[in-house]
Amino acid sequence: MHASTAVAADPLPSWRDRASRQAIVAFVEKVTARGSGEYVEEAERIAVFDNDGTLWSEAPMPVQMDFVLHELKRRAPQEPELASDPMVQAALAGDFDALMAGQSHAGLLRVLQLTHTGMTTDDFRRRVRAWAAQYRHPRFGAGLAAVTYTPMRELLDYLRNNGFTTYIVSGGGADFMRAFAQELYGVPPEQVIGSTTDTEFVLADGVAALRKTSERMFIDDKLAKPVGIHERIGRRPVMAVGNSDGDQAMLEYTTLGNPHPSLGVLVHHTDARREYAYDASPPVSGRLANALAVAPSRGWIVVDMAADWSNVLHPH
Repeated sequence: MHASTAVAADPLPSWRDRASRQAIVAFVEKVTARGSGEYVEEAERIAVFDNDGTLWSEAPMPVQMDFVLHELKRRAPQEPELASDPMVQAALAGDFDALMAGQSHAGLLRVLQLTHTGMTTDDFRRRVRAWAAQYRHPRFGAGLAAVTYTPMRELLDYLRNNGFTTYIVSGGGADFMRAFAQELYGVPPEQVIGSTTDTEFVLADGVAALRKTSERMFIDDKLAKPVGIHERIGRRPVMAVGNSDGDQAMLEYTTLGNPHPSLGVLVHHTDARREYAYDASPPVSGRLANALAVAPSRGWIVVDMAADWSNVLHPH
């Protein structure tokens, strides 16, 4: 069989023929079967995906943190006040425990504020794109595209080919993800929901722009994810895919009390050889304990990365 014919015949070639794949395909087939009792109109076929640990690797540290470190290293030699900040020093020393200390992770929020605000949205996008061009994963030595999950990229395409609209709903920065979401995942900027701060309109020398401020930070994680979905989409998703306790509320909002057929999916990192193996004790972020415990009673699919995926990371 010619390779293109094989791909056309199997839209999910990196998914082994096991329970996870079968349940996903069965769900898509029933909600797209016109005339069936479980048919869902295209306008209601909303699928939401977490990003870190769901669409790309979040170990040994979240990818956005690499951008933060890149910016701090770039700026610190020219900005003494920045270099003297205790949280900047902790970040540059790799002291992630200090950044993550406390319930509100004040240190992490501090370095995010320093590297993600105070510039126009256009300038921020240019900085992200410049960082992305030189990014290499510390273990795999690969660029951004090569640390995305091939099975998830296939799933995004499969859903869109069946009339779904796919959104990213992540704790990561919305403007950060919008710089590459279309290129990596086929998700346009307007379908990316993430953490934000206020922006303000500025007009200088006849040029209009938006400046990123540090006011009113919205952290799109845990209980805030359903809020962000409602405010940005205005429809309840029929499918939600995540990998951590931070995604539990999003999966619950999708599957509990939904007037339409719905599906919740958790990606369980079980493959230390091809990626990483963790759940309750992740390297930095992505703790999966509570959501994993309630998954059976909720009817959610738990994807075993080692067993369910024949390929994991996208080819170099």
